[in-house]
Amino acid sequence: MSVTVRVPAKVNVQLAVGAARADGFHDLANVFLAVGLYDEITATPSPQGLRVTCEGPDADQVPLDDSNLAARAAIELARRYGRTPDVHLHIVKDIPVAGGMAGGSADGAGALLACDALWGTGATREELLEICAELGSDVPFSFVGGAALGVGRGELLTPLEVGGVFHWVFAIAERGLSTPAVFREFDRLAEGLDIPEPVASPELLAALAKGDPDALAATVVNDLQPAALSLFPELADTLAAGRAAGALAALVSGSGPTTAFLTRDADAAHRVADALRASGTCRTVRMAQGPAEGATIS
Repeated sequence: MSVTVRVPAKVNVQLAVGAARADGFHDLANVFLAVGLYDEITATPSPQGLRVTCEGPDADQVPLDDSNLAARAAIELARRYGRTPDVHLHIVKDIPVAGGMAGGSADGAGALLACDALWGTGATREELLEICAELGSDVPFSFVGGAALGVGRGELLTPLEVGGVFHWVFAIAERGLSTPAVFREFDRLAEGLDIPEPVASPELLAALAKGDPDALAATVVNDLQPAALSLFPELADTLAAGRAAGALAALVSGSGPTTAFLTRDADAAHRVADALRASGTCRTVRMAQGPAEGATIS
């Protein structure tokens, strides 16, 4: 017997970042939108104990030890239910690795749901989301999908209404960026500045609810973008290429280095994608729509 779960990527349409807290984390107002790029995680009983394998683009960059969020999810669920994590987790990657689209978090959420179903633990949704929050700030949203406002570290979620389909193009960079490194650079750039408390933009939430891409484009913002550009200046060329091709908005996705381009419709997305491929400013280009559903047994 095996269980396979499909989990989406995310884009942050707003990422407001507060000053560093005493625990080293930052308060966030994080408006997540799940998009239709997916990883698949298959859980199968393993007499040899916990194993993680991976295939797909950049699979060689995915850790296969206990630092992998999928492995950590299995270990924590097993610990809570008094069993050993004797499971083989096979990850089929399609979400960019180290790209600011929560691929690792998606794998953690997917493995948690897959192991829960495989082992028949009977855990409630609330218990699973509690484990998700322990694993990482983005893991709960990977589990629930759709659109949500995340506060605290981003793990405290409020579902958001989305009134239509949004068309996105994602440019995948030549190398990755470390999320902790981007936050450290944010702190360095913010040193001595008065950082306001992060709050969600009412105009942005209204644009999501209306399904209005022009209104959303006028309000998207990522407070981590200056830090990502400081560490990876070439991303400015990618952003400029997408804007020149007609994207309504261009921003770094999360901590980067993937760049995200909002377009008015599917035809515009194809035009922006073609221009980005021809620009020589990125490694590859993907198109996806949002919102997408969260972790789902397939």
